[in-house]
Amino acid sequence: GITAAFNKNVLIRANKELNANFVIDFFDHKAYWNESAGRIEMHLISLQKQTVSFSGKEFFFEKGETIHTESSYKYMLDDFKNMALKAGWNCKTTWLDTNKYFSVNYLDSI
Repeated sequence: GITAAFNKNVLIRANKELNANFVIDFFDHKAYWNESAGRIEMHLISLQKQTVSFSGKEFFFEKGETIHTESSYKYMLDDFKNMALKAGWNCKTTWLDTNKYFSVNYLDSI
C-alpha cells in the first residue's frame, strides 16, 4: 500500500500545484516488471472514462488507460559499474543487502 500511495501522490500534487481536478479514487496503482526494458514501471490506471482539466487544458481518459508515472531501471552490478565508468565515475565501494538484490554504490569522479 505504501508504493500505491506514493504513486497516487502524483495526482494529489497535480491537484494542489497545477489546480488539476483529478479524483484520486478514479485511478488505481499498478506496478510491473518490463522484461525487455529491464525496469519496473509504475502506472496509474483510469478506472472509468473521465475528463481531467489543469493548466487550461482538458485531458480525456478511457477506462483502462494509464499514466506512466515512473520507471525504475535495474542493473547487474558489473553493468552498473561499466555504465558509471563510461559516464566518468569510478565505483569505489559497493554495499549489498543480504540477498544481493540491492546495492548502494559510492562513486567518485575519475
